[in-house]
Amino acid sequence: MSAPRALTTRQREVLVLVANGNTNAQIGRCLGISSATVNRLLANAYGVLGAHDRAQAVALAMRHGDLTADDIRVPAPQPTVV
Repeated sequence: MSAPRALTTRQREVLVLVANGNTNAQIGRCLGISSATVNRLLANAYGVLGAHDRAQAVALAMRHGDLTADDIRVPAPQPTVV
């Protein structure tokens, strides 16, 4: 059996941004890459992690220690409209 592959630094950066609720377009703008490149990086990360979607990729990355709770920012409360 082969050794498990690790996430690249860029895949981890993308997953941190995914974990914080960003779309592929937002991630692309933040990192200065196209959303197609973001999509490819995510697809490769899914393969590394054995994930089927964004949520599962984040969960598995956390389980494997690639992401931690400290990587996720708690959003500021939104004002209540009455």
